[in-house]
Amino acid sequence: MDKTKNYFVIHNFNTVPTDLLEYCENYIIYDCSSDESVKEKLHSKNLNVKEIDNTGHNITTYFSYFDENYDNLPEVIALLKGNIIGRHCSKEFFNEVYDNKSFTFLYDEKQYWDKYAKFDSDNQRNDIGNTFLAMENIYVEKNNSWYVESPNHPKRYFNDTDDLLRFIYKKPMIPQYYMFSPGACFIVRREQILRHPREFYRNLNKIMNYGIAPDFPSEAHQIERLLPIIFTSFGEVNDWMNDEEAFAAILPKCSEYIQYKYDNRPRRFKKLRQALGLIS
Repeated sequence: MDKTKNYFVIHNFNTVPTDLLEYCENYIIYDCSSDESVKEKLHSKNLNVKEIDNTGHNITTYFSYFDENYDNLPEVIALLKGNIIGRHCSKEFFNEVYDNKSFTFLYDEKQYWDKYAKFDSDNQRNDIGNTFLAMENIYVEKNNSWYVESPNHPKRYFNDTDDLLRFIYKKPMIPQYYMFSPGACFIVRREQILRHPREFYRNLNKIMNYGIAPDFPSEAHQIERLLPIIFTSFGEVNDWMNDEEAFAAILPKCSEYIQYKYDNRPRRFKKLRQALGLIS
């Protein structure tokens, strides 16, 4: 197996991802493990490891890497979790795509093909439900933000993904379905990342890194659905997304707004919703 020149950015938690290192020439492991024996193994192998705080998910790691290396990003980057093989894709699938030079969803679960295909193994037509596969590695989910009601993933700033999408972009198209990569693993190109300034990624991280109580914030689930849009959309972002001072001023208003639903007090909060770009 030839090693790829794609740079591997590996978010790691309680695993020793040496299997991934067999695929690449260069890498960095951002480790947030709680298991001390894992930490010892990583350092004993003299791996390129940077210890980080655990935010409960991997997206803040990727955005931090973009920020820290913004002026010297590799041409092609694989955004990975240490346990991606066997957790989010098969080894066979990874073998086929690890050297891709174009935007790639790193997700593959063949056990669901029969369930999500147009016809099942008995040649019976499947109905389109809340989830399906658009391609073998592209997962599609109905835009109903079902996960925001989970008590394990509290929300502080946004009631649902639609609110967050309107907060990021000026007059975005709100899709009926989101296509994304469960686990938030991708191959991305440098020019995709550079379409946004580093302040954009810093600000997005502020939405997702406010704690684990009891698990990571709902906003991380929301941004997971939006990553393909962030990497590919030509939509114009709101000015505060590229300005840390303006962002810091408006974000507390999101906390105020989220305490109320649209139907509960629509008149009182109309001006606030307008200020946040949630209504026109």
